Amino acid sequence: MHDQSWLWHKRLGHVNMDLISQLNKNELVRGLPKINFQKGKVCEACQVGKQIKNSFKTKKFISTTRPLELLHMDFFGPSRTPSLGGKSYAYVIVDDFSRYTWVLFLIQKNETFYEFSKFCNYMYKK
Repeated sequence: MHDQSWLWHKRLGHVNMDLISQLNKNELVRGLPKINFQKGKVCEACQVGKQIKNSFKTKKFISTTRPLELLHMDFFGPSRTPSLGGKSYAYVIVDDFSRYTWVLFLIQKNETFYEFSKFCNYMYKK
């Protein structure tokens, strides 16, 4: 029976055992067998998925010699709450030399390259 509970844990997208027990109790999933879902056991895939990576060590010196020589970029989304303009993604660009930061809000992921191209053209014109 233990193998059955892990099988359903995986089938339901690695949800916690409390939720599976509640679904079972309220008969909300068709075909879900009446088995005991054990708490306290850790799924290896869930454990790996929840691990966070270590941060990079902070640099005590600036390795670049001028602005825009090195850019750090990050992209995230979709966020739970869209911006006032209805955009759910954000593209962050940080200049290594000055630490100046630009945040570009996007409606869709596929706008990233276009926005970066616009950003480059804008910076080269300055």
